[in-house]
Amino acid sequence: MNDDALLIDETLGGKSQAFGELVQKYQDRLYNTVLHVVGTPHDARDVVQDAFVQAFVKLETFQHASAFYTWLYRIAFNIAISHRRRRRPTTSIEWNRETTGQEPVASGADAHQQLEQAERCEQVQQAIAQLSEEHRAVLVLREIDGCCYETIAEILDLPIGTVRSRLHRARLQLRDILIEVLQQEPS
Repeated sequence: MNDDALLIDETLGGKSQAFGELVQKYQDRLYNTVLHVVGTPHDARDVVQDAFVQAFVKLETFQHASAFYTWLYRIAFNIAISHRRRRRPTTSIEWNRETTGQEPVASGADAHQQLEQAERCEQVQQAIAQLSEEHRAVLVLREIDGCCYETIAEILDLPIGTVRSRLHRARLQLRDILIEVLQQEPS
C-alpha cells in the first residue's frame, strides 16, 4: 500500500490530519498547475482550496484505480474550467503587476536582461491564456507540470490519441500566437 492510499484510509477512518498531509504534499504542485489555467494567483488559490474541499467531501468515492493526485487534478481542472467560464476576466499587464506584486527588479548590469525575460514570460502567459480551454489544459499538464500522456488522458478523461492531437494543435496555436506577438514588437 502506498503512502497516499494509507493517508486516504486514515482519513476515511476519521483521522482528518491524514488529509492535511495529502494537502501539504500536493498543494504547491496543484497551485502551480492551476495558476496557468486560471491566470491569477487569487483565482488559483480559490480553485485549489475548492478542489481540496471537494476531494475531502468525496474521498469515499475515490476508487484507487488511479493515483490520488490524478483524481485530485481532475477535480481541480473541472473547477478551474467552471471558474473561467463564469468569470472570463480580461486583464492588462499593469493590472497583473499591481495585483501580483511581481515587478522586475533592477540589480546592476543585467537589469535589462531581467526586464526582457519578465516581458517574455508575460507574453507566454498571455499566449497560453488565449488558447482554448481544452488546448490550454493539455498544454499546461504536459509542458508545465510534466505529466505523461497517460496521466493527462486520465485527468481529463480523454483517449490518449485525443490528448496527443490536442497537444499538437495547442503547440501549433501557441507558436502562431507567439510569432504574431514577436512580429508586433518594435525593433
